[in-house]
Amino acid sequence: MIAYDLIGETPLVLLESFSDENVKIYAKLEQFNPGGSVKDRLGKYLVEQAIEEGRLHRGDTIVEATAGNTGIGFAIAANRYQLNCVIFAPEGFSEEKISIMRALGADVKRTVKAEGMIGAQQVARQYAKDTQSIYMNQFETAHNPDAYTNTLGKELTDELNHIDYFVAGAGSGGTFTGVARHLQPLGVKNYIVEPEGSILNGGPSHAHATEGIGSEKWPDFLEKSLVEGIFTISDQHAFDNVKAIAKQEGLLVGSSSGAALQGALELKNQINKGIIVTIFPDGSDRYMSKQIFNYKENENNE
Repeated sequence: MIAYDLIGETPLVLLESFSDENVKIYAKLEQFNPGGSVKDRLGKYLVEQAIEEGRLHRGDTIVEATAGNTGIGFAIAANRYQLNCVIFAPEGFSEEKISIMRALGADVKRTVKAEGMIGAQQVARQYAKDTQSIYMNQFETAHNPDAYTNTLGKELTDELNHIDYFVAGAGSGGTFTGVARHLQPLGVKNYIVEPEGSILNGGPSHAHATEGIGSEKWPDFLEKSLVEGIFTISDQHAFDNVKAIAKQEGLLVGSSSGAALQGALELKNQINKGIIVTIFPDGSDRYMSKQIFNYKENENNE
């Protein structure tokens, strides 16, 4: 085995302190991927698909807009296949993720915070065009959900004999869509989690402190027919849960994991019995500069 082969097959654990005899909540711990997040799966899959399709060759440059975790996944895959990697990341996101991308050899360029991910995408797309590089386009490529259907989705059903509900955060929507495509035919009901400030549930778009999830527009490949419901979670609930997960489960996770747990808990209050599975996308180590264990709503968290 080589380090690259460590992507996938992450642990699935029962969250004992948040479960009871009637409703069990399980979490897939994606921080155990070598790059520390669920997006290692995406970087690997999209790069390998581009190579297989003949769009990408050794020595080429891949370009992406990302707040961090997808960039880390791309940087790992780029190293494996001897590619150059250029990442456009808005100001204001976790500096740890920026440092990790650079440590992996990516050329990270910052974009204007106020223009968000849409602005970063526009700059990245233009840069790729100007330099004749390959824009990976995680937010629009149909290959994004495919990265999860036959890996993460299949792992869940291999590990559990029965699943009633799946709850997961949505940013690009790829993780949710890919897993839900695998689970829905098996009778699983699938729920999205988003932070306040994301528009999937019809609320207004605005900044939020929960990183890695949330959308400024409905993602192109997020299939509404897969969505049983949407939980919109406050930053405070997400960060409070990060502390609770650390204290009660001994797991150090990121704020999107705290939001995912909140969605699972809200679903738990709506049902009498069942098995809920959620995804913890990454760990808390890459958010220490954002004061992840000391978040207070309405304070300056820059």
